[in-house]
Amino acid sequence: MTANYLTTMLGKASRAMQARAGSRDSYAAMEARADGLPDPLGQREAEFIAARDSFYLASVTADGWPYVQHRGGPAGFLHHLGSNRIGFADFRGNRQYMSAGNVAKEDRVALMLVDYPARRRLKLIGHASRIALSEDPETVLALMPEGYSAAPEGAFVIDVVAFDWNCPQHITPRWTARDIANMQRSGEWPQI
Repeated sequence: MTANYLTTMLGKASRAMQARAGSRDSYAAMEARADGLPDPLGQREAEFIAARDSFYLASVTADGWPYVQHRGGPAGFLHHLGSNRIGFADFRGNRQYMSAGNVAKEDRVALMLVDYPARRRLKLIGHASRIALSEDPETVLALMPEGYSAAPEGAFVIDVVAFDWNCPQHITPRWTARDIANMQRSGEWPQI
């Protein structure tokens, strides 16, 4: 866990609960390392991001309600754009525009990326902006996965503030139909 993630996400109530549970000292030591600068994403994070074919995006409504949405596409549809910036094309969907509308008022978002077979997850927090196709077609089309047939309406660009590699506890391993077909073909099955 990065110190900036911990400092950003912990509130007074959480710190008080840590004190009562006896874990506050270790987390306070971690928080002391926070420098307030965005955490740059490294090669490990970039490779993990590039391998995902889905993630969960949380945003906040104008009334303060949390909203979470699943986003999916071919592996690599979520791009690491350098340093602490990521982005993805916003494919046409049900046209509710909840995440897009939320980000227009409150740009703070959280993402959870999960590798179910390997039981790994990466949490990211940051500031998002949505770019309409009509405003910047070059950027939107650059974020479109090659050969993917979905119609883009825009793109999201997120400046990551901090991230956390979370523990594998309670992640149930899951495999895609493609994973299972590959295992059947190869005869190699994972040890769980």
